[in-house]
Amino acid sequence: MKALILAAGFGTRLAPYTERMPKALFPVSGRPVLARMIDNLKRAGCCAVAVNTHHLSEQIKAYLHQNDFGLPVEISHEPDILGTGGAIRYLADFWDDTPFIVVNADIVTDIDLANVYQAHISGLDAPAVTLVLHDRPPFNQVRIDETGCVTGFKRFSKGSDNRFQQRLAFTGIHVMDRRILDWLPERGFCDIIAAYDKMIKRGERLNAHIVQDHYWQDMGTPRRLRDAAIDLLAPGAFETAFSDLRGDQIERHCLKGDGSDRQWFRLTCRHHRLILADHGLTPNLEGSEVNAFVTIGRHLRACGIPVPAIVATDEFSGLAFVEDLGDVHLQQAVRQAQSPEAVEMLYKKVIDTCLDLTEKAGPGFDTAWTCQTKAYDADLILDKECRYFVEAFLNGYLDMDVRFEDLAAEFGLLAKRTLAWGVAGLIHRDFQSRNIMIVDGRPYLIDFQGARPGPIQYDIASLLIDPYVELGETLKKSLLSYAADQACMRIQCKQSAFIQGYRYCAVTRNLQMLGAFGFLTRVKGKQGFEKWIPKAAANLAGHIRQADENAFPRLLGLAATIGKTVYKDVSISSDK
Repeated sequence: MKALILAAGFGTRLAPYTERMPKALFPVSGRPVLARMIDNLKRAGCCAVAVNTHHLSEQIKAYLHQNDFGLPVEISHEPDILGTGGAIRYLADFWDDTPFIVVNADIVTDIDLANVYQAHISGLDAPAVTLVLHDRPPFNQVRIDETGCVTGFKRFSKGSDNRFQQRLAFTGIHVMDRRILDWLPERGFCDIIAAYDKMIKRGERLNAHIVQDHYWQDMGTPRRLRDAAIDLLAPGAFETAFSDLRGDQIERHCLKGDGSDRQWFRLTCRHHRLILADHGLTPNLEGSEVNAFVTIGRHLRACGIPVPAIVATDEFSGLAFVEDLGDVHLQQAVRQAQSPEAVEMLYKKVIDTCLDLTEKAGPGFDTAWTCQTKAYDADLILDKECRYFVEAFLNGYLDMDVRFEDLAAEFGLLAKRTLAWGVAGLIHRDFQSRNIMIVDGRPYLIDFQGARPGPIQYDIASLLIDPYVELGETLKKSLLSYAADQACMRIQCKQSAFIQGYRYCAVTRNLQMLGAFGFLTRVKGKQGFEKWIPKAAANLAGHIRQADENAFPRLLGLAATIGKTVYKDVSISSDK
């Protein structure tokens, strides 16, 4: 038995990812889908395989030459795309007198190919072709009759025909005799389905081999590729996390996300649960968000920082299976707290964890793990916070006409002082109440993919000026004092310097928050973030005054205008 794997296509539905890598080489659970199909054919008893190529053919050629699959693999390069029928005819000298299998390269399946082949050769009616079909609405476009004979295809049918008892979907797997070559043109492009339609109309029999209780997924779109990776990885992830699970059904429920573009799912298997973080297809892992999430997360965990365990990953597909920490984050825990003393105690635990980042995880942190930038530096402050504030909030959300250049001098001074007064350490960079889960009274950190070296006061500022939680000024001052005292003892810094650095970080974080809220509301359409804008906007002037009101006159005037004019219902003095 020989086989042809169809791998010449452009993969247009997976663009732009297929502009640099052919779809056949996309890995699913760490192994290219082409290799998976070769393995399936080998297990079925195939003695030789041909792979047709066109788009990015050199990559497929190099991969096949670099790997030994235990059987001969021939490359059939097509200078021009020939279609399935043309690819079969182009390999006329490859086929022998026995039936052969033709399969799409972009499917992941456990269909028993040996059984499929046996069904074809054992039929008494000796069909020219056997098509493997299954029930997969809304793709059921192949018509068969009560004898198991393929009688037509939807795209070649006109009107309705009650003779057809069943419609099923084509799996991309077919077995055919060499006489199929008589129905194909000598050269050029040939659509195999059109050839099949012609054969049916001329009285040639095409058998339907119907499969059930099987797994099948094509990789035609990013979502289907993701689904295939999840299906392959999830059982092993549960077995890794919970040793008592074997082959149980896994349910998937989409969770409401927050500000990022990632998708979140809760996977349930019996009474056990995992969280799936989907970062999106990521062919280039260097500097990617998913790579940062995985490498930084595992580093933090190894250093004793309370973060969820990462139990399985498919970084190309952007997937990470992690420990489920429940549904209570710090914002909710504060609302549920029985007393102000309980809130203060909880926040002190969070501050201790913040300082643990620097003391425990900082020494071995590798900046090669980071995404966007290697560190919280002047370029990041100016671009991701100051310019973000101007473009996404002032101009993008408020429809003002503010030029970044008019504030550039003050922004430059702000960046310089923020770093000069900063206590160097490892920061989370989005250290706010929704990124801190509370499990049995202990804080756990999530969304740590943005971690990088920077001033530790930035995380403290993110925590204390967080608009999601109303802490009150007295409590914030007490917590800032606690953070400064702990930092002085653990990291050896001066309390006055720590607090002054905090004040500058409060300004830069406030700018970042407003930029993010404006962007998420106007560009991403996430209207739930809009309600937090008034508080964040009202507090900006107070934060600037606390830092140095004489150093930033233009920015302070702009902040005061926003607080007084745009949000009259919120006092700008609330955070003085």
